[in-house]
Amino acid sequence: MTNARIARIEIDDANLPVPTPEIAQERAVAIFDLLEDNSFALARADAPEGPYDLSLSIRERRLVFDVATEAAQQAGSFHLSLGPFKQVVKDYWQICEAYFDAVKNLPPGQIEAIDMARRGIHNEGARILQERLDGKARIDTDTSRRLFTLICVLHFGG
Repeated sequence: MTNARIARIEIDDANLPVPTPEIAQERAVAIFDLLEDNSFALARADAPEGPYDLSLSIRERRLVFDVATEAAQQAGSFHLSLGPFKQVVKDYWQICEAYFDAVKNLPPGQIEAIDMARRGIHNEGARILQERLDGKARIDTDTSRRLFTLICVLHFGG
């Protein structure tokens, strides 16, 4: 197993409302999938080697990635503006809401169309995250998608 990965993730949601069952499920799946398979490496040449423990939070209206080694050695901290994520996160939650409603009421063909739109918005959010982490951390597309889901949970308060 490679060391360029996240071994543990913590979401600082102490100040967030209790998530809906659908949001809690999205978060749980994203965390499970992320820990099962991810690619994450710090971009600095002098960065300690992983695997890493990652803590995600929002502080002072900024998305914060706190990275440590499994031995609890501080490895890095990134503070990203939420501005570039604002519209795509809003769009993502709107399409998720439509998807959750569709699953209850619509035929499979219409659900599939909404899900395709949801995946497109999700991919856009993942692309923005990869751009924002450029020079800080290297992540693959699947890792970026899963992290974007967790950012959505944080950004819109659970």
